[in-house]
Amino acid sequence: MPGEEHPAAAEAPRQLSLLAGFPPARPGAEDVGAPRTAERDPVARVLLDTHVPHLDRAFDYAVPAEMAATAVPGARVKVGFGGQELTGFVLERTAATEVRGRLQLLRRVLSPLPVLAPAVARLAEDVAARSAGSAADVVRLAVPPRVARVEKEVEQRLAEAPERSTGLSPQAPGPSHDAAWADYEGGPAFLAELAAGGSPRAVAEVLPAHPAHDWTDVLAAAIGAAWRAGRGAVAVVPDQKALARLEHTVADEIGAEHLVRLQAEDGPTPRYRAFLAAATGQVRVVLGTRSAAYAPVDELGLVCCWDDGDENLVEQRAPYQHVRDVLLLRAGATGCAALLAGHAVSPEAQRLVATGWARRVAPRRDVLRAFMPRVVATADSWHSARDPLAARARLPEAAFRAARAALEHGPVLVQVARAGYAPHLACERCREPARCTACEGPLGVPSARGVPRCGWCGRSAHRWACTACGGTRMRLVAAGALRTAEELGRAFPRVPVIASSGEAVRAAVGSAPALVVATPGAEPVAEGGYAAALLLDGDRMLMRPALRAAEQVLRRWYNAAALVRRARDGGVVVVTAGHEGVVGALVRWDPSGHAERELAERHALGLPPAVRSAAVTGPAAAVAAFLADLELPGTVRVVGPTPLEDAPPGEDAPHRALLFFGYGPAAEVTRRLRAARAKASALRKHPPVQVRCDVTDLL
Repeated sequence: MPGEEHPAAAEAPRQLSLLAGFPPARPGAEDVGAPRTAERDPVARVLLDTHVPHLDRAFDYAVPAEMAATAVPGARVKVGFGGQELTGFVLERTAATEVRGRLQLLRRVLSPLPVLAPAVARLAEDVAARSAGSAADVVRLAVPPRVARVEKEVEQRLAEAPERSTGLSPQAPGPSHDAAWADYEGGPAFLAELAAGGSPRAVAEVLPAHPAHDWTDVLAAAIGAAWRAGRGAVAVVPDQKALARLEHTVADEIGAEHLVRLQAEDGPTPRYRAFLAAATGQVRVVLGTRSAAYAPVDELGLVCCWDDGDENLVEQRAPYQHVRDVLLLRAGATGCAALLAGHAVSPEAQRLVATGWARRVAPRRDVLRAFMPRVVATADSWHSARDPLAARARLPEAAFRAARAALEHGPVLVQVARAGYAPHLACERCREPARCTACEGPLGVPSARGVPRCGWCGRSAHRWACTACGGTRMRLVAAGALRTAEELGRAFPRVPVIASSGEAVRAAVGSAPALVVATPGAEPVAEGGYAAALLLDGDRMLMRPALRAAEQVLRRWYNAAALVRRARDGGVVVVTAGHEGVVGALVRWDPSGHAERELAERHALGLPPAVRSAAVTGPAAAVAAFLADLELPGTVRVVGPTPLEDAPPGEDAPHRALLFFGYGPAAEVTRRLRAARAKASALRKHPPVQVRCDVTDLL
């Protein structure tokens, strides 16, 4: 990673004494009548597909002669281990082993297809080392589940045409989106260097409301430049809606037959077919969501990520890595180009620019002013003087007037904080939050005629009574998207109201007048752009007790405002929050300036991303024992352990300790975290703890 040390991954500690059932052996010492091993490179180093931390290393197995041609590096195999049969991946074939005695034989080769490319295996180890996790957990994310029928199709195709495809066409489509970079300072130079086979690295601030180009054109032009130079490209986006838009534009740039997409929503069979198309060299361009960051692309020339501040890019399974970190590790290991693009700029991306690892690519101020919408803040002094109640109203008079005027010309976007109808309720008498009597979870109403229900356990609260005052009536605390749509429908009776949130996300809407109520990230794209956008509930979102609350809210505002027409076409954005710093950054449309100020403040406070962090979570005694085993360097700052918010009292209640450390000693700290997990797993001295590095939900 930029700005930190990247030593080669340390050799895994020998733990043969901890591995009961593993017979020490070596090839070449076969008993009489034993199966014959391969004549060339008879040893296969296998990574086991297991969640056990202390088994996170390669184990040597003998290759039977009949498997010599199929047990290739990257192949899936079955092996015996500790009296069980486990799945694993062949990392490499060698001529000798350091294990004494006779090695166990590989039991079966599930498929000769090399699904775990050597570069991806090394990337998995790098990600595991950085995240203090297990390489097997990363490989499980990188390689989709096997579908035998698809493998047979690919094997048959390769048998009929054994030469490996280059993924290129002799009559490739010409450049069609390069003009999208013309409005950016340094944009044409970045694209030219990429097309010439170079490896530039950039953080791009993408223009809003451009009538001819959008963010997909920017990424498609970069991908096309790398592809026409004979190199591959990987692009990752936060969600399926963004992926569909990008796929359409990139297909227009290079041809649909030269790319595949990787996303879990497609289902096991299409996903595995797309994965094998990349693994066998049929295509060199892969687009997708989180797991696409590991796509096995030949001659990788570019990795890019759209909207790297989106929380959807954080893996929800161990080792909880961020896609941005995976792509940066991959760019560092392969020397390929890297592009982080978005309407907003995350502090992490700004740090890359500040350290010189990446260049800033942004439009000039006069160009930006020509394309940005007009932004109105209802909490400023002028609007507050005209409407003294604006600070208390959820929909101030200025926002109402803007919506009414804009509806004469097109659709109006209304961004709200939460999905559902009434996500939070409170006692009408004492205003205490309404809690479930079974699990103390928050009560909410899913629909206008719905019964209050617990957000944790799902139980209905038919005979609820307040535990504080005994009251039996509840009131709404927060209005969700459905409730807001209902209220706006009464305020604008002749205007269609469209809701987009939760599981009912709309990808696009037409150009006809309509009120579109959406939660952050679920905003549909309007044909011709929205005439106006109302950004509600900003103060509520900014009051969230989280380190990244301000940057997340601003990112959501930028993404919503970018869907609005430019000011010269009548586009207006109304923001109702009163936070001067965040609202000012939106009014000025200064994403990098806000990110720079956030980064400077984090440096002063010693908080991420100015430093790295790790969270150790588990029972209090287990966390304390784990920290004692670490023997951390003196430069590491440890906060806690403290009980988690809303955790029930008791010795087994989850506690969390936070570790803050610089980028210099980061490799040593994560190595010790990883070794401590393996030791705790092997000796079982205390209950397991969860280790997460670079947590994004730091409170």
